[in-house]
Amino acid sequence: MSRFLLVFILAVTFGFSSVNAQNFSTHKVKAGETIEEVSKKYFVSPYDIYELNPDAKNGLKANTILIIPLSKAKQPKVTVTKELQGFKEHKTKRKETLYSLAKEYNVTEEDIKKHNSFLYANPLRKGDRIQIPVYKTTETVEAAETTKTYTVQPKEGKWRVAYRFGISVSELEALNPGMPEVLKVGQEIIVPNLSAEDVKTVDEKYGYYKVLPREGFYRLKLKLGLEQEDLEKLNPGLKESGLKEGMILKIPYTATTDDFSISGKINLVDSISDFSTKRIAIMLPFRLNRVDFDSVADTKRSIKNDPYLNTSLDFYSGVLMAVDSLKTLGISLKLDVYDTKNETAEVSRIINENDFENVDAVIGPLTGRNFERAASDLRKFHIPVVSPIGTNLKLYDNVFQARPSDELLKAKVINFVKADSLSSNIIIVHDTKNTAIYNELKQVFARAKQVLSRKNKEGKDEFFVTRADIESALKPGKNIVFLETQNEGFAANVTSVLASLIRNGNTEESARKIILVTTHLNSAFEGDQINNTHLSKLQFHFATGSKAYNENDHRVFLKKYIDTYQITPNNKAVKGFDLTMDVVLRLVSSSDLYLSVKNAPLTEYIENKFAYKKELMGGYYNDSVYLVKYDNLSIVEVKQ
Repeated sequence: MSRFLLVFILAVTFGFSSVNAQNFSTHKVKAGETIEEVSKKYFVSPYDIYELNPDAKNGLKANTILIIPLSKAKQPKVTVTKELQGFKEHKTKRKETLYSLAKEYNVTEEDIKKHNSFLYANPLRKGDRIQIPVYKTTETVEAAETTKTYTVQPKEGKWRVAYRFGISVSELEALNPGMPEVLKVGQEIIVPNLSAEDVKTVDEKYGYYKVLPREGFYRLKLKLGLEQEDLEKLNPGLKESGLKEGMILKIPYTATTDDFSISGKINLVDSISDFSTKRIAIMLPFRLNRVDFDSVADTKRSIKNDPYLNTSLDFYSGVLMAVDSLKTLGISLKLDVYDTKNETAEVSRIINENDFENVDAVIGPLTGRNFERAASDLRKFHIPVVSPIGTNLKLYDNVFQARPSDELLKAKVINFVKADSLSSNIIIVHDTKNTAIYNELKQVFARAKQVLSRKNKEGKDEFFVTRADIESALKPGKNIVFLETQNEGFAANVTSVLASLIRNGNTEESARKIILVTTHLNSAFEGDQINNTHLSKLQFHFATGSKAYNENDHRVFLKKYIDTYQITPNNKAVKGFDLTMDVVLRLVSSSDLYLSVKNAPLTEYIENKFAYKKELMGGYYNDSVYLVKYDNLSIVEVKQ
């Protein structure tokens, strides 16, 4: 089977059948020919040729056939000259014509007549002896600029430039080795030398989507809700070129994956369809190089004194529990575990020295800078990288931020209060450090009253309020109090005062109900000075990415964990379990983690739920949080 036929069959098999044949040509490699020579001849980049001919990266072999994409850029002018070298005599046979002889000897009919003048007046007959000219053909290619320098404009990132010049982001990066991740205004970069009418404009009324690896029109229909003909109408030239990884497509704003609605929980155990072995990499800062293994006591001391190792061990224990549970479901999993040592250089070393190309997903690293390095280094393989605890991450297109953002948590609480604010008295208690959140809340709740921490003579917070300070702001009936602080002593003082001011009564005039809320739960509300009885009495409400598990609902998991580790699981261990279960179940119920965002809009496990949304031209973030409250010394979910 010829190489061309093999490549053609593979192209059809993997979804390239929509590409029209006239957009490709073939080239037979000559002995000693280089990829640079071939690319210059056809006015394309070596990257374009490698994309259709991966084996060419190992070197060109004589007589093999290459598939060459036709260039969109300005074509060079080619001049062909012929030099007569001599003649070859030919005796005509029956049924031979000037046309067939011209084809046979690669000359024109006019060339034959010119050197056999009798043929101008007489037809060609059997037995005629004619002279066939033999030429030496020379092609002269006038040099043409294939690329040009372009100055980056305001608000332009890589995808905008790539879209304007009709190439993929990876092709733009190939033209500009060492290009930074973020382009700067005024920066000069190399782009294809297109004519002015071929350069596209970015219309802000539309959304834009980057085509993922192996994505065809069918998958785009599922993801974006757009038919092939719809995409072709919005993207002139797409019908001729077909889909290509990294290509930027114009789409209606309403079709972006940001707008997919959450339609209810899905149990992915019921949707398992792929039982092939999945490969997951776990990257955690164990920092085993710092552990003292001289004795059991020394090892325990190392674990106790190293918060990174502590967190990693807890999280990893949950991962292993998930692996065991997945095995009972018939799912085969290969787990690669790496110690990042909490160093970015080590993260890069791990990726460079190990085979990550066939990894289905990476969980971790934990810290922001190490996670960003891993996500950046793995973008070339388009491997999804899932952050367990990071927030406000740089959302590369392969990033999954599993922890909801602080802004989302804040919005959850504000919306809860807004739903009841017409019949409630709103009070905002805060210290100076939290003036900004007070101002933000005041814009939403214009009639809210302010209670500020008392100050000393120098004007600094003393982190306390008096009973009179708060009582003067309260009203009979329902009062909702925001407490915004990171100071444990202040939180203890305010919750104690508020709890003492709740007044039971038989009438609305005599009763006083107080509900405590915060837009930012932090260690100030969880310290030793805080009285949980006060929090329960105040029905303390807050938003969180994970709720406390119910022992009755998760008896099997709890017993199995205790039997294995002789300790009850903390929230880090449960996060390791929930996140690993979700990632793997998404992989075995969808073709990849990216498509699972559409197929499984909302999943929920022991303490965590995941509803990923996609940023336009970016990665994915968890858009689902819990609203919880203290109730009889327990934390329970508030059903809304």
